[in-house]
Amino acid sequence: MTHFKLAYLKLTGVYVLIVIIISVGFSLSLYRISSDEIDRGLLRQTRTFGNLAPFKGQQSIPEIDQIRKQQLDESNARLKTNLIYFNILILILSAIASYFFAKRTLEPIEEAMESQSRFTADASHELRTPLTAMKSEIEVSLRDKKMSLNSAIKLLKSNLEEIGKLESLSTSLLKLTRSQNETQENFEEVSLEDVLTESYEKIESLAQKKDIKFETKLIEIKARGDKQSLVELFVIFLDNAIKFSPKKSKIFITMKKEKHFAIISIKDQGSGIKALDLPHIFDRFYCANSSRNKEKVNGYGLGLAIAKQIVDLHDGEIMVQSKPDKGSTFSVKLPI
Repeated sequence: MTHFKLAYLKLTGVYVLIVIIISVGFSLSLYRISSDEIDRGLLRQTRTFGNLAPFKGQQSIPEIDQIRKQQLDESNARLKTNLIYFNILILILSAIASYFFAKRTLEPIEEAMESQSRFTADASHELRTPLTAMKSEIEVSLRDKKMSLNSAIKLLKSNLEEIGKLESLSTSLLKLTRSQNETQENFEEVSLEDVLTESYEKIESLAQKKDIKFETKLIEIKARGDKQSLVELFVIFLDNAIKFSPKKSKIFITMKKEKHFAIISIKDQGSGIKALDLPHIFDRFYCANSSRNKEKVNGYGLGLAIAKQIVDLHDGEIMVQSKPDKGSTFSVKLPI
């Protein structure tokens, strides 16, 4: 039995105890009030009969009083029985309802802890991989007593590459943590056209290396938000579009206004994403290569998780359309 199941049972017990205390207290009060009311009613009947003139066959006052007491005892017994059955029913129903509410209360905490546990395990695994590679290469090189200068340089370059991966991972983890703690307190009016222009400038060199062209249809739309976070958001989408697009292809960026929302779409001509993978692409440490396996792409699966948190912070929505070998379209819907 897991710790959370024990917690469910403990919280259920607390809920049931509270309900039973209230129910028993209410039942005792009801029994006392009802019993007194029945007693007063029968007593008034006795006095009424006592004030009537005697007639043939009329029972004596002591006999009537005896009947009154018998009726009172029978009424109290029935009342006790009914209240006992009522409390048993309350106990059963409260146990069921309490377990349900206890589970509803603890579910978010359980999910958060499970998510944190998976995150820690995944982060540890990703950190261990480059460290293990560096350690193995160094150990092998140290055992080679005739290692040449070229081999040493090659080893250092390889280690430098692994260090770069570690640096990239730590930076992504810091961004993920920062985006979780951000609030809307520092929001200001920003131009989404300027945001997209700045985002493109940051990844322009990557596009040039693959000879990828951009076709843009931008309009001036202002929205409230954190400019740097929004720039980071679109850098993530543009960077992914470049990574998973073939050389000499095109990426289309469009922007439109729809009622009280701005919709920015980034469409590539890349390898696309399988339908089974789409629900998981925003999960932390989701392996992008499993969904876009046309070419080797370095990454830790944190970019889209960060993007999702930034969009959520801005009360927006992300929509994805993708088919294998048909490219992908990521659309961001932001309130304006």
